[in-house]
Amino acid sequence: MSMPVRQQLIYWGIAAAVFFLVLWGLGTVILPFLVGGAIAYFLDPVADRLEGMGLSRTAATAVISVFALVMFVVLSLLIVPMLLRQLGGLVNAAPEIIGQLQVFLKNHFPSLFDDQSVLRETLAGVGKTIQSKGAELASTLLSSALSVINFVVFIVVVPVVAFYLLLDWDNMIARIDKLLPREHRDTIRQLGRDIDQVLAGFVRGQVLVCLILGTFYSVALMLAGLNFGLIVGAIAGLVTFIPYIGALTGGALAIGLALFQFWGDWFQIGIVAGIFALGQFLEGNIITPRLVGKSVGLHPVWLLFALSAFGTVFGFVGMLVAVPVAAALGVFARFGIAQYLDSRLYRGDAGGTDG
Repeated sequence: MSMPVRQQLIYWGIAAAVFFLVLWGLGTVILPFLVGGAIAYFLDPVADRLEGMGLSRTAATAVISVFALVMFVVLSLLIVPMLLRQLGGLVNAAPEIIGQLQVFLKNHFPSLFDDQSVLRETLAGVGKTIQSKGAELASTLLSSALSVINFVVFIVVVPVVAFYLLLDWDNMIARIDKLLPREHRDTIRQLGRDIDQVLAGFVRGQVLVCLILGTFYSVALMLAGLNFGLIVGAIAGLVTFIPYIGALTGGALAIGLALFQFWGDWFQIGIVAGIFALGQFLEGNIITPRLVGKSVGLHPVWLLFALSAFGTVFGFVGMLVAVPVAAALGVFARFGIAQYLDSRLYRGDAGGTDG
């Protein structure tokens, strides 16, 4: 005899409550394991493809680990220091940029800068505020990150966890599958496949889209001679997962800096604008269709809400689990709606005919 639905809901509710309590109580402790698990999930298709080429799972995991180590060394020694240096330079240059903007507006729109003009006072304080608060924010973020986790332990534990999870990923999935309740095994498997499809299509695909566009924007802007081109491209690539926001944010920042740096050289300014136009064309017509395809994604508003809510309640760890939890909740919501549309409550009859 099957277990009553109410009792099943109680057990699943208890399981969900335990999950969130563990997440809230052990957030800083489980952070390296969550990051390692996310990396293993992200790289599992690569390992499967290497296995299809004839490598064993151990050899495939070793190849991926060596490549990841090389990339980590390159990022640590070259890319990250350049990003931090350009970020600091951009923050320090803010007062001068705002001052130039104030001079430009004053020359062309003198009525805006009378003695009691709010705009004049606002622009005068914006640059200094960005400089002081920007440096304070960077310092706060760094000190908070170092206080929340032991950086050395994090760097050591994450690769180890990712390596062993990637090595044993298929076996773990098989073991979990055997533990599924027999009565609901097929339904749970289908829900799991749907969640994996969303994560695979959105997370893996969008991460690659962000990396490709961020690299393109950074390299192209640096070749165009734009100061702070690396950090501007990184910012544009980072927020590319939000449609149009990445291009608008990066484009506005890059063109603003180009106007400040290349004022009068409209050809050079046009090159900077053209870089973002080309990036949007490549994203919409080539990159996103190939990497993300038509898979069911996450609505940007829902994703931002999940990141904000989980980040507020559970901190940085909550932001890490926000995307997979949002994907799961979206799948569950669609499943619940499908069940409702097939129920007597929706149909309003007992005989199965629409009415």
